[in-house]
Amino acid sequence: MTGSAHHAAPQVVRFAPALGDWVRGHLTDGHAPDALVDAMQAQGMAGDAARAIVAAFVRALREGKAPPVDGVDLPAPAAGAVGRVVARAEPLRMTVLDNVIDANECEELIALARPRLKPSTIVDPSTGRDTVSGLRASFGMFFRPLENPLVERLDRRMAALMNLPVAHGEGLQVLHYPEGAGSAPHFDFLVPSNDANRASIARSGQRVSTLVTYLNDVPEGGETAFPVVGWTVSPRRGHAVYFEYCNGQGELDHASLHASQAVLCGEKWVATKWMRSRPFVSA
Repeated sequence: MTGSAHHAAPQVVRFAPALGDWVRGHLTDGHAPDALVDAMQAQGMAGDAARAIVAAFVRALREGKAPPVDGVDLPAPAAGAVGRVVARAEPLRMTVLDNVIDANECEELIALARPRLKPSTIVDPSTGRDTVSGLRASFGMFFRPLENPLVERLDRRMAALMNLPVAHGEGLQVLHYPEGAGSAPHFDFLVPSNDANRASIARSGQRVSTLVTYLNDVPEGGETAFPVVGWTVSPRRGHAVYFEYCNGQGELDHASLHASQAVLCGEKWVATKWMRSRPFVSA
């Protein structure tokens, strides 16, 4: 990994402005903060994230200050915790985490995905259709949300790390890059330049964040590169890179441009989770 890093920095908990309106309205109506935290956890939000959001609104109301719009700070997890922050990049909201998936889970996920792999596609911006392209020489597949016990466990863990309800997540994607394979620079957010993307955004809202988790160590190459911010993240089993690119006002961050550099030795396996601004509804 290259680029500047800030260790043990607060983690930013992102939330939809509609959730903020809900929290503020219920607090103003006299509902107990703990009851709001319980309700948010029941919808799949991590407890520490829910408590941080509610506490920020309680503090703003008590002090007569403006409440947060779409994010609050959360202290970094302790060493050894799942999803411990090991580095952070600015100006892009990007964080490198470790211990997201353990070695046994990585091996099991690869074994489940391997027989279902197909040549990876990219979305044609003019038509919105998935097409095979030389820009991405990998193989991939999608699990259905909560498809089996392992995927359900990972879907819930990743949703907690990404601070959004499980229902906002697209199906977990597994990608395999053989030696020599990579991907061209691209954005993960949906460009509303075709009917298919516009319909997807209408159903589920815009993609807002990505979590790429590495399922194996790559001897050489295979880094995830962010050319705008000048960062590259080396693939290490169990580590993940998390980045956001759509705020509460729907503004898209073009600093999120990224690519998978070619695998020079060995192979690369990753699991990717995308989150939407609203519950995900497939076509």
